[in-house]
Amino acid sequence: MVVLAASIVSKSGKVLLSRQFVDMTRIRIEGLLAAFPKLVGTGKQHTYVETENVRYVYQPIEALYLLLVTNKQSNILEDLETLRLLSKLVTEYSYSPDEEGIGKSAFELIFAFDEVICLGHKENVTVAQVKQYCEMESHEEKLHKLVLQSKINETKDVMKRKASEIDKSKIDKNRGDKGGFMSMGSGRIETGFSELSISSSGSGFGSGSGFGGLTTDLDSFSTKPKGRQPSSATAPPKGFGMQLGKSQKTNQFLESLKAEGELIVDDVQPKVGTSRVAAAPLTDPVTLTVEEKLNVTLKRDGGISNFAVEGTLSLQILNQEDGLIQVQIETGGNPGILFKTHPNMNKELFSNENILGLKDPNRPFPTGPGGDEGGVGLLKWRMQSADESMVPLTINCWPSVSGNETYVSIEYEASTMFDLQNVVISVPLPALREAPNVRQIDGEWRYDSRNSILEWSILLIDNSNRSGSMEFVVPPADSSAFFPISVGFLATSTYSDLKVANIIPLRGGAAPKFSQRTKLITGNYKVV
Repeated sequence: MVVLAASIVSKSGKVLLSRQFVDMTRIRIEGLLAAFPKLVGTGKQHTYVETENVRYVYQPIEALYLLLVTNKQSNILEDLETLRLLSKLVTEYSYSPDEEGIGKSAFELIFAFDEVICLGHKENVTVAQVKQYCEMESHEEKLHKLVLQSKINETKDVMKRKASEIDKSKIDKNRGDKGGFMSMGSGRIETGFSELSISSSGSGFGSGSGFGGLTTDLDSFSTKPKGRQPSSATAPPKGFGMQLGKSQKTNQFLESLKAEGELIVDDVQPKVGTSRVAAAPLTDPVTLTVEEKLNVTLKRDGGISNFAVEGTLSLQILNQEDGLIQVQIETGGNPGILFKTHPNMNKELFSNENILGLKDPNRPFPTGPGGDEGGVGLLKWRMQSADESMVPLTINCWPSVSGNETYVSIEYEASTMFDLQNVVISVPLPALREAPNVRQIDGEWRYDSRNSILEWSILLIDNSNRSGSMEFVVPPADSSAFFPISVGFLATSTYSDLKVANIIPLRGGAAPKFSQRTKLITGNYKVV
């Protein structure tokens, strides 16, 4: 089989698109296409016409003809199969089967035709494969973007370093110029702090550290209180500290960067910024974090193919003197959960008394602030189930084609087990020239044109909105183009219902104050 050309012409004979697969002159292809309308008769049922040299295999598409020009030795059955595949690509890439629609998508159609026919011979491909080949990213382009992004990140680091140096020079200059400011006495400063309702557990400001020392100490004081009401009638500590020593020019420079869309950390000085980032999440001497990661795979037609929960209990201790402790926990009594302790834990003690302690009681736990993701892992657990009622959020997607549009209705249903926060449902879409037409939605939506993903966001799902829906319209597309659907959310309760009952000090005395954090996050949660 040798296909000479694939063309789209109007019934009046106007050539809208033509792709040649063998060497031929422009005059010859124009002559062949100009002769075609004269050869097509009316009322005939067959879809091919032969001349002395070539064969025309065609298919009417409303007011147009999709046409294959082949030699007479080609297999007409294979030609018809090629014609059917090309007709599917025309409806896939063209918004409307008329002159305007073909003209707007001409290059996309030519690229698609090239994936189907190579040197006049048909390739063994499907519509989905052709779409994948045409949308495939360039390795050189990705490499260029990575290099460009690394240069941008390097420039941001230089800007932050310069801003930090400017701030430091300003503080040093103020310390030299106003070193006698503290001679007014520390009582006035302490009075000001009591009026601002800022408590201090440290040793105070010192007797003559200068203006710069006052600024740094004030910033450290402002990070120590935790759990304060944001609606306080007094001035916030951050604003007070900026009045005493922050560089206004540097702040204006950072604000201008933010206005241009750059992500800039508010505190530029390494010492103060580090203190705030580390001190904010850890307020108590001992913090225990219960985290469960949920991996779920749901079937698009209903049912569940995978459900797994992976949980961890981690310990964070700020002070070394609080390291000699044991942790007593209470489990929710779920028989489907299998617990596994750290190798350094006393397994017998945990099995008998639900107490987590080291095998060597004289050995303290590691200490130091580790942030939300740090800490020492004490306990792990895992749960698997085939019960669909255990799934906290189910998604139903109903695509339907009507004319030249595809209507997609998506519905979520949440169980009463959890209140879900920051829910994001990501729906893949076929390649679009513009954003989809969202007709109705419970929540907010955003279209990621680069990745062709529609993101449906719900801030909170509780008893007031256990179900919701969204409907949008896109050009004609296969139903498989809208899968897999990815889901992400956060919850403050877990399947294990694990709780920390008590902290037991091994040296006697009062137990250190502790706090517990509990969260349920999604890992690989999707509908396929």
